[in-house]
Amino acid sequence: MVHYVIDHVYGAFMHRTKLSPQFFSRGWGGPKLELLERMAKKLFPLDVEGQNWPPALVRPVWRTVWETKTACLREGVFQTPCDDELTAALPPESRTARVAWLVPKNVPPQKMACVVHLAGTGDHTYDRRLRLGGPLVKQNIATMVLESPFYGQRRPFLQRGARLLCVSDLLLLGRATIEESRSLIHWLDTEEGFGKMGVCGLSMGGVHASMVGSLHPTPVATLPFLSPHSAVVAFCEGILKYGTAWEALREELEAEKIKMTLEEVRERMRNVLSLTDVTRFPIPKNPDAVIFVAATDDGYIPKHSVLELQKAWPGSEVRWVTGGHVSSYILHNGEFRRAIVDGLDRLDWKESW
Repeated sequence: MVHYVIDHVYGAFMHRTKLSPQFFSRGWGGPKLELLERMAKKLFPLDVEGQNWPPALVRPVWRTVWETKTACLREGVFQTPCDDELTAALPPESRTARVAWLVPKNVPPQKMACVVHLAGTGDHTYDRRLRLGGPLVKQNIATMVLESPFYGQRRPFLQRGARLLCVSDLLLLGRATIEESRSLIHWLDTEEGFGKMGVCGLSMGGVHASMVGSLHPTPVATLPFLSPHSAVVAFCEGILKYGTAWEALREELEAEKIKMTLEEVRERMRNVLSLTDVTRFPIPKNPDAVIFVAATDDGYIPKHSVLELQKAWPGSEVRWVTGGHVSSYILHNGEFRRAIVDGLDRLDWKESW
């Protein structure tokens, strides 16, 4: 219970005070949200065909940050591989993707694995994810850290911190992250020749990792940490509901002559965010290489949400750590690393595909 209370104290400080703006303070996103709802099938393909949807090729431009006898850290940039319509919907700041890549030296790529690490809510820098992946260099596992659209140097000028201005921004962030991650895994496979690939993420990043693992056409280890099966859980059930600008969302609808109670506004949010329900996505190519790590007393992510995804993906594994969302984020990096290693071990080396 202590961990659960910590989550709620942290949530009250972050989401119920006036220290920072609420999520979606500028409403639904108007034409952008309508565009995304019209493109729902294209935005989040929910059938097996989506699994064979080939990733777009990207060619990152790299610079070396530092180099030692055993490892090298590079940073790269590339244009988001989203199609023209989705790229135009992204803010200009988000259209250039940025990535950090920590690679072991003196090991042939076919004998190495590489895991793409995706950002959780509020993770604007590479640092935390590089710290998570850094010790794995000794096990010949490279770490690639993608800066999310709407975050870090890709953050729109008017956005404060991680508080997305519109509901449509959350869907755009998700779609662009999926496109960019799949393209990076494709690049690691076809251009660099890595023997195994994986994708992981914490909280929101875990939802995106699940989507990438589901939709990628070749087997990848999929490691969602402290993540729900859908954004509905985070914004309509968990602590983030207290940080959501429900009144602003209702006022925008009223301006369009649509009268709704706050409860009806929440129901509309549920319908919009149902696009992110990973249980409706195809089962990954290697479900036994899917390992969820969840917390026993998570105030943000209820247990039922994790178990729903495990049920939808037979063969996947759930591992429980003692803690809440905040404390597990800080204390259980060892368990996250162990899941990464074990998930990759459950994949065949590429030569045997």
